[in-house]
Amino acid sequence: MALNLEQARFNMIEQQVRTWDVLDSRVLDILRDVPREDFVPARYRKLAFADLRIPLGHGQVMMKPVEEGRMLQSLDIQAGQRVLEVGTGSGFVAACLSALGADVTSVEILADLAESAASRLDRLGHKGVEVRQADALSDFGLEQACDVLVITGSCATLPACLLDRVAVGGRLFAVRGFAPAMEAVCMRHLGPGRWLPESLFETDLPRLIGAEDIPVFDF
Repeated sequence: MALNLEQARFNMIEQQVRTWDVLDSRVLDILRDVPREDFVPARYRKLAFADLRIPLGHGQVMMKPVEEGRMLQSLDIQAGQRVLEVGTGSGFVAACLSALGADVTSVEILADLAESAASRLDRLGHKGVEVRQADALSDFGLEQACDVLVITGSCATLPACLLDRVAVGGRLFAVRGFAPAMEAVCMRHLGPGRWLPESLFETDLPRLIGAEDIPVFDF
């Protein structure tokens, strides 16, 4: 079984992630070292390395491995950087960010996901992650601006209250737009109201809770 897991992990990295132009050796090493199968719900464990989004409940999902790889590569995480993750989910992305040397605060609005992710991260030894159960679209008491912001749910447009949390010179990853062809972007904060976006890939992720589209009614 262990051999099969390691072969599946190797195939994920070499046949999926690397072929999506993820060539940063640090990122590939992290995807090799952080046990993705331990972050996947038990009933989906056999699909941990598949090119699929894994359901987490409450309409939430883990991104595909290729999407996680491109995201981590674009953010160019450096040791000691302060990272704010909005949407902890399973905790896998937070674990990867921490393994890259970041000091991670991860905010999850859903209490059961926050609790299970915090327990999992602690059990697996990821001491550089603090999980908070809170609404990131409200004031949840983050004292300092972050160097990197990761938003794991999609938004039609990015909320100003989150953009304001990124220090000048910092970066953010987000998915914006509308289904079925949303755009994943990495954006660098150049100064007040000034951002330099880099388009990464097309995707389709569930909305960030609290940032759902406002329905339009015809009368």
